[in-house]
Amino acid sequence: MDLFSRSWTALRTAVAGLRDEDFARPSGCTGWLVRDLVCHLVIDAQDVLITLTTPSDREPTRDAVSYWDVSATPPTGEDPLDALTVRLAAAYEDPRLLVFHLDDVGSAAGRAALLADPALRVGTRDEVLTVADYLSAYVMEWTLHHLDLIAHLPDPELPPAQGLTRSREMLERIAGSPFPASFHDRDALLVGTGRRAPTAAERSELGDLAARLPLCLG
Repeated sequence: MDLFSRSWTALRTAVAGLRDEDFARPSGCTGWLVRDLVCHLVIDAQDVLITLTTPSDREPTRDAVSYWDVSATPPTGEDPLDALTVRLAAAYEDPRLLVFHLDDVGSAAGRAALLADPALRVGTRDEVLTVADYLSAYVMEWTLHHLDLIAHLPDPELPPAQGLTRSREMLERIAGSPFPASFHDRDALLVGTGRRAPTAAERSELGDLAARLPLCLG
């Protein structure tokens, strides 16, 4: 839960430090500008609030790793919900309004996470997880989207090192194989999730794992 808070705080701090012109830059999410990604983070924060206040008496059906639905097809940005996010982001017009909304809802989501019982079972997407597993899954969400946010920014600050390492560990469990030790955690995440193609040298190091990539998480 501490890592959830550090990862989420770092991501919101990065958004707060954006210049107005940065919102029109491309993000690391296909088809989305930075402003679209920030709008998606507002929706993410709402999801956290909703899930943490949706207790369940069922046994857990997923954990922090199996929470993710995995596809081999990278997103195109044309999904109806993705398209709705773009239209919603454009409606803000002034980027500072978007930043304010993220800070408002995001702070509430952060407080709710700190107050939640880690052992409590909660429901989301017709599945049940413990709070601890749900928040651990979101460490990956925050870390990947932090990388998306800074993908085309000058002098970007990386997500917390512990978040990168934890996200890599989860991705390796999803892949069923470790990434080469020579891969920086950031590169393992970017290549592993299809955010960038591996170089010829990286593909050679990946060996048989290369054929199972990318792992597109949803």
